[in-house]
Order: sequence, then structure tokens, then C-alpha cells
Amino acid sequence: MKKRVLTGIKPTGYAHLGNYFGAIKPAIELSHNEDYDCYYFIADYHALTTLENKEEMQEYFYNIACTWLACGLDPAKVVFYRQSDIKEDFELNWILANVTPKGLMNRAHAYKAMVEKNENEGIDRDDGVNMGLYNYPILMAADILLFDTDLVPVGLDQKQHIEIARDIAHNFNVKYGKSLKGPKEYIDEDNKTLVGLDGRKMSKSYNNTIRLFTDEKTLKKSIMKIVTDSRLPGEPKDKDCTVNKLFKLFAEKEEAEKFENDLLNGLGWGDAKNRLFEVANKFIAPMREKFDYYMANKDEVDEILKEGALKAEKVAREVLSRVRQAIGTDR
Repeated sequence: MKKRVLTGIKPTGYAHLGNYFGAIKPAIELSHNEDYDCYYFIADYHALTTLENKEEMQEYFYNIACTWLACGLDPAKVVFYRQSDIKEDFELNWILANVTPKGLMNRAHAYKAMVEKNENEGIDRDDGVNMGLYNYPILMAADILLFDTDLVPVGLDQKQHIEIARDIAHNFNVKYGKSLKGPKEYIDEDNKTLVGLDGRKMSKSYNNTIRLFTDEKTLKKSIMKIVTDSRLPGEPKDKDCTVNKLFKLFAEKEEAEKFENDLLNGLGWGDAKNRLFEVANKFIAPMREKFDYYMANKDEVDEILKEGALKAEKVAREVLSRVRQAIGTDR
């Protein structure tokens, strides 16, 4: 029996290399495996914790949707949908809220980080915390549990959300009888964390990302901003440097080995970054062409997502009916 895989991505900015190598690429590779039944979605309602106007929502939503399609997602092999089209998700969210202890939400990383920041600044610990942010893990649990998910591809920093989903499913099952399947996280061991321009994790929150789909001039400009040390041309470079780590992602094995050897033999940072740009641009160019096509044909994207939602709704209704029967509201 196939295992069901589910993952989503928030449209809160432009897709970057960290999104691609850390989430999109491994998820698409899983969709080509006949052992998996894959459900991938654009988490637009999750984005409400960050986005503040409809223009941003529309712009980032299509950027992410077109990115998935450009990167090789095949709608014939994957159920690809928009979160807000699945109304059952939000009903299940409320049901799950009633079996979720407040203490569990208090331990969620995003909330704890906000509280710590506020306490360090000497202001009210809940300043700036709305209930969307606080209850975020419950909606994520609903996203997952609604589809009897077996595996959720995530980065290491998202592992806690899957653990919370399991805890919530367990709480529900203890109270109402076994109705929900507990999911497991699927972490790509090769790309747990992708480094950004400054050597930290590539993240929009650090403003250290390299945008996936942009023009060649902007891509090169971003790569040239990668922070390096002060070693001069002719001096051996650290093979664990950001430039080398990124180069390995784009290059074939033999080319990557030659590049690393050249760094160890004193390749200058300027030349190294130029070579990184060339290999990255060559890798991205075919996907960029597809991305531009879908961005120019949003009606086609809408139709793909609409068809995906119809497939997703069929499963969602079955699971929600099971939950309703368990709690006594199904007639």
C-alpha cells in the first residue's frame, strides 16, 4: 500500500534556493517514487500571520505556485492544491483546537521566540502575538491529519510541528477513539540546512537568501554578495566555505571536485563566485523558462490548482466524516 506524503509552503516571499533544495526538490523527487501518493499545497491561510495586504498575497501566491510547476511538479502525479480551497481543513482545525492543551502551544518554537524577544526588550511577553501565530501549529496539524498523512517532508527546524501534529492526533484518539493517523517527519539528510549569503541558514528572516527565479544580472549580483574571508588569491581556501557548499548543489560530481581542488590551490574569491554563478545559472535556466511561462499564464495555474482541490476534497470529506462520527456531530 502506498504511503501518503504531504507538504506545503507558505507564500510569504519569493522562492529562494533554500526553499528549492530544502523542500521543493526532495518533495518532487518523492512524487516520482511509485511507493508514495503525494499531496502538495500552497499554504495561503498560514501566510496571513505575515502578509498584510491582498497584493502581497496574490504576488507571492503565484510566485510559489509557478515555482513548484517550473521545478518539475507533475499535476498528473501529485495532488496540487490551494489550502484555502479545502474548507474541511478549517472545520478540522476548530475540532482539534478542543483537544489541544494550551501548554502544547506555549512550547511551539515561533511563539517561544516571540515571547523571548519581548522579554529581552522589557515589554509585555505577548506583545505582537495574535491568535493566528499562537494557534498556527493546530492549523498545520489539521493540514496534515485531514489527509491521513504518513510522511511530511520538512526541514529540521520544522520537525516540532510534526511532533505536535502527532500529539494532537493522539489526544483526539484517546478521547474519541482511533480516528486520526499520526504522521512522521521526512528529513532529507543531505540538505538539512542550506547556508545563505552570510553563512547562516538561508532564510527570509535573515535577509540572506538567493532568489530562485530572477534575471541573470540579479542572480549574479546576489552571488557576489556571499560573505567570504580575507584570504587572497593564491592562498588555500576553506573547503567548507559557503561558495563551495553552494557549488556542490548545482554541479556534477567531477566538476564539483575540480572546483574544490581549485579552491584548495588558491582560487580567488572573485573567480570562485563567477564560476558559482555560471554553474547555478546553467542549472536554473531551464526552470526559469518554465516559471516565466506559468507566470504569464496564471489561468492555467488556477485550473491546475482547481483540479487538485477537487481530488483533495474527496479525501478530506472522508476523513472529516470519520471525525464527525467520532465526536457525534455527523447525522
